[in-house]
Amino acid sequence: MPTPPPTKHVYAFGAKGAEGNATMKHLLGGKGANLAEMTAIGLPVPPGFTITTQTCADYLNTDNKLPDGLEADVRKSVATVEAELGRSFGGAKPLLFSVRSGAAASMPGMMDTILNLGLNPNTAEALAAETNNPRFAYDSFRRFITMYSDVVMGVSRKAFEHMFDDLKQRLNITKDSDVPGPALKELCGQLMSLYRDRTGQDFPTDPWKQLLTAIEAVFRSWNNERAIEYRRLNHIAGLYGTGVNVQAMVFGNLNDDSGTGVGFTRDPSNGENAFFCDVLFNAQGEDVVAGIRTPEDIGALKLRQPKTYQQLLDVRQKLERHYKDMQDIEFTIQSSKLFLLQTRNGKRTGRAAIRIALDMTREGITTKDEALMRIDASSLNQLLHPSFDHNAKRTVLTTGLPASPGAAVGKVAFTPDKAVELAGRGMSTILVRLETSPEDIKGMAASVGILTARGGRTSHAAVVARQMGKCCVTGCSDITINEEEKYFEIGSTRVREEDVISLDGTSGDVMLGSVGTIPARLDDDFATIMRWSDELRTLKVRTNADTGPDAAKAREFGAQGIGLCRTEHMFFAEDRINAMREMILAADDQGRRKALDKLKPMQKGDFVDIFKAMDGLPVTIRLLDPPLHEFLPQGRILQKDVARTIGVSVEMITAATERLHEMNPMLGFRGCRLGIVLPEIYDMQVCAIAEAAIEASKAGVKVHCEVMIPLVGTEEELRRLRRRAETLIAGYKDCPPMMIGTMIEVPRAALIADKIASHADFFSFGTNDLTQMTLAVSRDDAEKSFLREYVARGIYPTDPFATIDREGVGQLIDMACKLGRKVNPKLKLGICGEHGGDPSSIGFCHDTGLDYVSCSPYRVPIARLAAAQAVIRAREKR
Repeated sequence: MPTPPPTKHVYAFGAKGAEGNATMKHLLGGKGANLAEMTAIGLPVPPGFTITTQTCADYLNTDNKLPDGLEADVRKSVATVEAELGRSFGGAKPLLFSVRSGAAASMPGMMDTILNLGLNPNTAEALAAETNNPRFAYDSFRRFITMYSDVVMGVSRKAFEHMFDDLKQRLNITKDSDVPGPALKELCGQLMSLYRDRTGQDFPTDPWKQLLTAIEAVFRSWNNERAIEYRRLNHIAGLYGTGVNVQAMVFGNLNDDSGTGVGFTRDPSNGENAFFCDVLFNAQGEDVVAGIRTPEDIGALKLRQPKTYQQLLDVRQKLERHYKDMQDIEFTIQSSKLFLLQTRNGKRTGRAAIRIALDMTREGITTKDEALMRIDASSLNQLLHPSFDHNAKRTVLTTGLPASPGAAVGKVAFTPDKAVELAGRGMSTILVRLETSPEDIKGMAASVGILTARGGRTSHAAVVARQMGKCCVTGCSDITINEEEKYFEIGSTRVREEDVISLDGTSGDVMLGSVGTIPARLDDDFATIMRWSDELRTLKVRTNADTGPDAAKAREFGAQGIGLCRTEHMFFAEDRINAMREMILAADDQGRRKALDKLKPMQKGDFVDIFKAMDGLPVTIRLLDPPLHEFLPQGRILQKDVARTIGVSVEMITAATERLHEMNPMLGFRGCRLGIVLPEIYDMQVCAIAEAAIEASKAGVKVHCEVMIPLVGTEEELRRLRRRAETLIAGYKDCPPMMIGTMIEVPRAALIADKIASHADFFSFGTNDLTQMTLAVSRDDAEKSFLREYVARGIYPTDPFATIDREGVGQLIDMACKLGRKVNPKLKLGICGEHGGDPSSIGFCHDTGLDYVSCSPYRVPIARLAAAQAVIRAREKR
């Protein structure tokens, strides 16, 4: 967050110019900064003033007390607007205001707005007399009563809207603008009575009380539930609060020559250079934004008011040229006169973002660097997975955490076996589980999507789904699953096994039935953006992949190697896991080696496939990391099946499960500790890697292998395991050279990185576990207990498992890099946790001097663009 500004509460804009400008978004909010900017460049903007975001922060930090001097500043600013327009706030020629929110980051619809402020029975009558239009005056008054009741007093607007709907029904009228003035005047009296019934107070008639309480309400809306959730979902942090924009009203509902509209200067869906604009005549802005009435295309304005239409086209071009980006504008037309109420960089799809960026560069509006910075890197996800047709009908049952993007439609399966069965019958299936475990891997592989009631974005389901490129929605706490009866319920809706549902992995929506999808399509524009990114970035981008097909897919997306191959995932295959269980249950070294001998050729084959897919590129293979209990069957029925298959007693499996049980397995017998205590496990893996490298090399593949030893916390652990691995590799005469390094995921390892670096060729930061151990937070448990609340309250600025905690975890990474390279200047540095695909974290990796990031295959293009954007940001700081 920037340094707090001096205590100037109010910045004016009007005929005499503007005190702010577009660079002051942190202080004025996006809306306020752009109102000032539009005023400065000569566009028709109604006068007004912006109360700063810092004032909002001061208000919220002092138990909702308006700062000293604010009311005086507001009164002075209102007087300035009165003088400019020749009107009086609360007087016989009434001046009315809109009071609207506006934070530094665009949060459309998340905070509150009040229009037509300043109306009461007297000013409404005066406005009716002045305009000779009672319908307009009392239509504005009924809107104000409804909005004030909702926003300031927290009374649901539904009852107020029902009264208006009842009136139209009694009069047999469908259009709001056809309700006559006398009927609207009577309605306003009824609405004020409803206000008294619901609040126990008379509706405030003092305009100054209306204004000050409205300002407070907009301040408070910064912390409403939807605003908090929006900031969490969009990783918005480091802001003071919302600005409050108090602006003279102009009226789209004055007459049939008036109207209101919202427009995008280019098509936000596909990026086409066409004015994407809707307009409503004889209406106010809320009617368009809230969808109260169905608007008309901008062509209707061309027919009715060709001069205004042309003026709007000129504004469109001027704003694009000025801001060098597609704009989302709001405007009002009052008696054929155009006014601009807002402009901001428009939200757009990933495909539209690419087209707009390229077109604007071709048109000479932006440079290549500016074009790359206009694209939200995360939005590229939409291009790599199927997406739902925006025009398709959908019935949303609930919304969970969007854990892995894509669009999935399939029959519900509650068990992995059922998912495999349905897939075997040629049916798309969605695996629905309370939570997933490694035992579910075959069902996950067979499914087009995964839905879980528990778990977060870094849960097993999420990690594996992203690895597979599967759509996944996790943490749907509204779902009640009855696995025995084969159904789940959301409210009153019951969904049975083999019923069809649709999952939107981008939004987290869970929908009933089949929703039409659009397949992924990567075009020449996408390739151009990737080429521009690659020309600029210095960070290499690798992938996390455990199979040849995964590696090949990542390479298609531009991966420059594998930064993390999780060998444990190879053991969960149906034809291998029992051999792994035999090894765990073995009574001695000889028994373990016998079981491992069964696994070795399978591991070797996997490595050969991966080396071939990554021909000429580096491949980092992590030796076994998870605790052994994860491979043992859970539940009596499954234990009996496994015992019968491998020829042991159920009691032996139960005893092993109990023996290996740990209170905190994340800090238990796993990682390099397995390699120290049970060296035959790592021996088998190192030999399989070496033999695979030899076989692949003889087939003409250029092998660049890096062996990674996980969970190292002491120098001696790495020294011993490196020496043992080197001895084994040296026993193979034709083995290509291999690097040996470690995953830095234990805070102690970061603190003594200089000692560890003397035995390492590379460090790969495992930021998932490093974050857990540094923050003392379980990523699997925190999401369902306190993590969301911590982010909502600003204790954590963002989810630390989504974006690197720069102050804590980031310092450890930076320290480890400096210590390590001081001892070993050639030390290769990378990151392989989930943060490797997060644009903000990628920026941190660039700034820290890492050599590469590694992420799931479907996030590789995102990382390529984000790495280029990090270079541009670094240039701008210099």
